[in-house]
Amino acid sequence: MNRIAPLLPERNVAVGLDAANKRDLFAAVADLFEAAGGPRRETVVDALAAREKLGSTGLGQGIAIPHGRIKGLKEARGAFVRLAQPIPFDAPDGRPVNQVFVLLVPEQATEQHLELLSELAQMFSERAFRDRIAAAPDASAAWAVMRDWSPAS
Repeated sequence: MNRIAPLLPERNVAVGLDAANKRDLFAAVADLFEAAGGPRRETVVDALAAREKLGSTGLGQGIAIPHGRIKGLKEARGAFVRLAQPIPFDAPDGRPVNQVFVLLVPEQATEQHLELLSELAQMFSERAFRDRIAAAPDASAAWAVMRDWSPAS
């Protein structure tokens, strides 16, 4: 099993989400976390926006992995969103983003944070994975693609 699946409940996956820009995206994802008993909406939006000011979390190929440290968070949490329409994200390849994994980690989770980001980068670097998640007809199917991914040996 991959390290991402345990921190991604199915209710934190959305397909066809409308967002006009990064701020709208962060607010919508923050709503997912808050509805699942996670950190408050404002806390999540502020953490993601602060991290994004340091440099874009767009990877290229239509993928972004916004992430932030949250004071008081006990364990890492994730959310995956496939946008209805791609949005600009200042990715290195200049392409807009439509597949977004948001990672929240405890304030002190330095090593875990890096390991999770590394696994997410590996996951989304695989074209077959990106194609499967792009073709998923709904949130449940997209969640299953994320859950079933395993790192190459």
